[in-house]
Amino acid sequence: MASGTQNTAASATDGQVLEFSLGEETYCVSIDYVTEIVDAGKVTTVPNSPPHIRGVMDLRGRTTSIVDPKVVFGIGDEGAERRIIVFDPAIVNDQGAAGWIVDEVYQVVQVDTDEVDESPSQDKASIRGVVKRDDEFVIWVDPKAVHSA
Repeated sequence: MASGTQNTAASATDGQVLEFSLGEETYCVSIDYVTEIVDAGKVTTVPNSPPHIRGVMDLRGRTTSIVDPKVVFGIGDEGAERRIIVFDPAIVNDQGAAGWIVDEVYQVVQVDTDEVDESPSQDKASIRGVVKRDDEFVIWVDPKAVHSA
């Protein structure tokens, strides 16, 4: 019975994540939030949008808001911005489809509880933790918290 309790507690942090880059750093999000990954295309600027909204684009007939997570997280502008991670519309409070423009998308990997440290950031809502990998760190972000703020 005790081992069942441990598995339940671990599953709250364990899971698969999608790793991607913003500038020089590697980030990840839970794969449960991701619906697709597409090449960055033409983004139409929307006047009077908040600074983190890059604009909108048409993805298979659906208007999709494109968010610049570099602005959200205060990251410099360097990077190729080649891919868009499209999130399940349910994470953005049913306000429609949204995607993040990122430099590169790397891989989907399993994250275990013992690899995750608490975030040193004061923004504990959108930074879920720091994943330790060999000699590097991956910042685990929560797009649901970013889009509900």
